[in-house]
Amino acid sequence: MRESFKKKIIEVCNKKIETKGSNVGLSFYAFFANKNDDPELLMEVAQWWILTNKLDHFEKAIKIKEMVE
Repeated sequence: MRESFKKKIIEVCNKKIETKGSNVGLSFYAFFANKNDDPELLMEVAQWWILTNKLDHFEKAIKIKEMVE
């Protein structure tokens, strides 16, 4: 996965943990806008999330953050 997107994932996770607490769950859609303006990146992250790591639809933000750090 792209380093620039890993940074975005960490930022989003930090913000969600800060506002909702350490138990907050996220799907990979949480890192994208509601419009599909970069389908290649969406598929790259989906592959990382679903195929590579076999993650559930929702995962704890803290877990995702730790995985990309």
